[in-house]
Amino acid sequence: MSDMNDIFAKDREETWREELRNKTPMKERTAIERVKMNEIAPAERIKSQTIEVNTGLTKEQAVLEATRCMDCPNHPCTEGCPVGINIPKFVKNIERGEFEEAAATLKEFSALPAVCGRVCPQEKQCESKCTYLKMKKPAVAIGYLERFAADYERLNGIEPKLPKMEKKNGIKVAAVGSGPSALSFAGDMAKAGYDVTVFEALHEIGGVLKYGIPEFRLPNSIVDLELANLSKMGVKFEKNFVVGKTATFDDLKAQGFKAFYVGSGAGFPNFMNIPGENLNGVMSSNEYLTRVNLMGANREDTDTPVLKGKVVVVVGGGNTAMDSVRTSKRLGADRSIIVYRRSRDEMPARLEEVKHAEEEGVEFMTLHNPIEYIAGENGRVAKVRLQKMELGEPDASGRRRPVEIPGAIEELDVDIVVVAIGVSPNPLIPSCLPELKQGKKGTIEVNPESNQASMEEIFAGGDIVRGGATVILAMGDGRRAAAGMDKYLKEKYLK
Repeated sequence: MSDMNDIFAKDREETWREELRNKTPMKERTAIERVKMNEIAPAERIKSQTIEVNTGLTKEQAVLEATRCMDCPNHPCTEGCPVGINIPKFVKNIERGEFEEAAATLKEFSALPAVCGRVCPQEKQCESKCTYLKMKKPAVAIGYLERFAADYERLNGIEPKLPKMEKKNGIKVAAVGSGPSALSFAGDMAKAGYDVTVFEALHEIGGVLKYGIPEFRLPNSIVDLELANLSKMGVKFEKNFVVGKTATFDDLKAQGFKAFYVGSGAGFPNFMNIPGENLNGVMSSNEYLTRVNLMGANREDTDTPVLKGKVVVVVGGGNTAMDSVRTSKRLGADRSIIVYRRSRDEMPARLEEVKHAEEEGVEFMTLHNPIEYIAGENGRVAKVRLQKMELGEPDASGRRRPVEIPGAIEELDVDIVVVAIGVSPNPLIPSCLPELKQGKKGTIEVNPESNQASMEEIFAGGDIVRGGATVILAMGDGRRAAAGMDKYLKEKYLK
C-alpha cells in the first residue's frame, strides 16, 4: 500500500509542478533579480556576541526567489548537495506557499536543515551547479531558501513534524562525538529504526556547532532546536562521556552496541612553530572560540575570563579566522586584523563572512606571514614580526604559492594573537584501537562508498577522516556511513 501511496504522491507532485511552470513563463522567471539577505546593521550587531547578523527572508521574498528556480529536468543543484536534498522539490513548495511541505522535504534528507541554511557554503556546493550561472546570472539563493523553510515552523509557532520513521528493530548503535557528522548519522539511523546513542566528551551536545561557530552566525537556540527534534526521533545523548576513557569500545559492546560511528572531529590546533608562539597572549582559534562560545569567558561574571586586547591579530584566511576576528571586535578590540600569507583572491573563507568582517571594521593584511612573536616587559606578546610575501606559481591546492620578498620585514604592535591555520584529528580513538587502519596525520581510513573502516563494526566520517571539513561535507559523511552501516547490520543481524 505504501508503494501505491508513493506513486500517487509523485503523480500529484508532478501535477502541481507542471502548474507552476505554466503559471510563470521562463522569461519572467529569469528576469527576477536574486534576493538580498536581510541583515542587522554592523554598528548594532557588533555590540553583542549573540546578535545574529542575518535575519532571514520574509515570506514574500522567499516566494519570489523560489519563483526564479527553473525546475531544471536534471536537477544539477541536487547533485551538488553532499547530503542529497531534493532541492527543486522544497524550492517549488515554497513557490506555491506550502512552507510546511518545504520543511518536511528538508527533513527527509537532513538532520540539521536550520544549521545548514546558515553555515553551509552553498555557493561552493548546490548553488555552484545552478543553471543560472551558465546564463551569467546569480544562482538561485538555495541557502537562504533552506533557512527560510527550516525556520518556518519555529517562527510561526507550529509543532515541528518528524520525518517518516521505520519500525524499531532493537539494534543498538553508537556515535562517538556530537558534531554535525555524528548528528547526521544519528538522524538517519533513528529513521531507519535503530536504537541510537550519541556520546559526547564535553558538557554540551553539538560539537563544533556549539564551541566553534559564534552565535552571531549560528545561535545556540537553533542548534538546541535541531537536537530536540533528534531527541523526539528517539536519539539518546550522553554528555561528559569520553569513549576510550569513560568506557572502552569493549565495554560498550558488552552493553549491546553492535556498531559504532566515529565522528570525534579534529580538536588539535595547528601552529607555525615560530619563535614566541608559547608567549602568553598567543592562542589557538580553538581555545579562543571554545572559551567564548562554550564557556562564556567573555562575560563579566565568569571565573575564567578570556584575554581581551585593543589590537588583536588573527592569523589565517578561513571561516574560523573570520569567526575569531569578528569575535574580537565584539569583545571590544579597537583594531581587529587578519594576517594572511596569500592575497584576497586565494582566501578560503566564505565571501559572505569576508563581507561581514569588512563591514564590521576588520582590517586585512594580506601577503603577510608571521615569523616571530616578541614579548613586552610583562612577558606577554607585544609585537609580531611579519614577512611580506608575493605570489608565485600555483601549488597542489591550485592557489598561487606565497613566496617571501627578501628583506621585506615589518613589525606590528599587538595585544593578542589568535592562530587559525587549521586543526589535526583527535588522536584518542585511533590510539584506543591500534588495529584500526590509519591514514595521514592520524586520520581513520575508510571505504569512500560506505565510510566503513578496517574494523567491520567501525564507521567514521568528518574531520577524523578528512582532517578538516565543512559542516555539510561532514554531514554527507554521516549520511553515507548510516547507509553503509544499515546495510552491514541488516546482512549480519536481520537476515
